[in-house]
Amino acid sequence: MINPEEINRRNRFLRALRREPVDTTPIWIMRQAGRYLPEYRAARARAGSFLNLMRTPELACEVTLQPIERFDLDAAILFSDILTIPDAMGLGLHFVEGEGPKFHHPLRNAADIRKLGVPDPEQSLHFVMDAVRLIHRELHGRVPLIGFAGSPWTLACYMIEGRGSRDFARVVSFATEDPRTMHALLELNARAVAAYLSAQAAAGAQALMVFDTWGGLLPAKMFVEFSQRHLARVAALLREDHDARDVPLILFSKGANAHLETLADTGCAALGVDWTIALDQARRRVGDRVALQGNLAPSVLLQPPDAIVREAREVLDSFGPHPGHVFNLGHGITPEVDPEHVRVLVEAVHQHRAAGETAMHAREKA
Repeated sequence: MINPEEINRRNRFLRALRREPVDTTPIWIMRQAGRYLPEYRAARARAGSFLNLMRTPELACEVTLQPIERFDLDAAILFSDILTIPDAMGLGLHFVEGEGPKFHHPLRNAADIRKLGVPDPEQSLHFVMDAVRLIHRELHGRVPLIGFAGSPWTLACYMIEGRGSRDFARVVSFATEDPRTMHALLELNARAVAAYLSAQAAAGAQALMVFDTWGGLLPAKMFVEFSQRHLARVAALLREDHDARDVPLILFSKGANAHLETLADTGCAALGVDWTIALDQARRRVGDRVALQGNLAPSVLLQPPDAIVREAREVLDSFGPHPGHVFNLGHGITPEVDPEHVRVLVEAVHQHRAAGETAMHAREKA
């Protein structure tokens, strides 16, 4: 028989996304399966390359489960990459040591875009679906599994620029000079993202997340037109899909805090929030429309344990005793973090809310 504590652990992440009461604030960490873990580095060495690691379902499963085995986290997230979709479209993803992802065939004009189609997730991305099925089976229900994709705009940034960039100036210029063609690409990406996420849900993902990593670099008016509009399109397509309509969707648009109110109206269950805004401000602005996820600054995990505990408590206190909070960093964990500092953070988050609820129940009985 499963004990009540285990039941709570299995359910608290999804309950928080539904803005329901939880026994303690759930926590997971963006990039929790990554280079800060020695076991990840060992798996990466065995794979021979990041792409081999990502494209081998057994290894992707192993890496996904590593942080779940080590820490008392409340959700697992699929180990993959946001650039799988454009790679499946034939753009030729590869990684250059010290430079990050690049494409052999970046998009340069409208003719390039007209050649593209929505990939079949069970065909050209079958290794991701196989990994999701395997991870879901190996988790045995211990915690929910999060599937994810990049946003239409963020994918377009890499597809046009051909590589990472600080400002993606080529992409912004493309959108300004030829908005019709850019929207055609973004619509295609939205349909591809929705199909990809739906397939992950069918394979066993119990929550879905869209990473709009580069939406925040756009001016306000352009953000609404080229990023937010297509995030809403993804959400609408998922609501229409049999496999995904009941799966909670988290949208994380880094650097886009000025748009929280309208992002909350896209149809998502939760918004990820970066560390540049206090959670009490974010919560007042979105009300009870969505849950919030975040938002400790990643650099805090480089500080001593007592500072990590203090900063975590400040984030929790900022959100307050309200339903609908998933604790996370405001962006991905960095490779130089000591894994023991992650353990300190996870324990601090769980103990803070548990202690607060114990005190509340004691007052109610008095």
